[in-house]
Amino acid sequence: MRAMEIQDYARKLLAQHGPGAIAEAAQKALALEKEGNDQDAENWRQITDAMKLMRGPHQS
Repeated sequence: MRAMEIQDYARKLLAQHGPGAIAEAAQKALALEKEGNDQDAENWRQITDAMKLMRGPHQS
């Protein structure tokens, strides 16, 4: 996936599923990795990272 596609997909997932989308994407990456689908797992990791950046820093 290209960076632009990853950002777009991450934005849509966050809008539809809220903060829980980050955990869902991380779980999807792990499941794909266990299946041996390393390229798709990497794409999901990048989507997870993009969502984390969009969410911003934790506040205390």
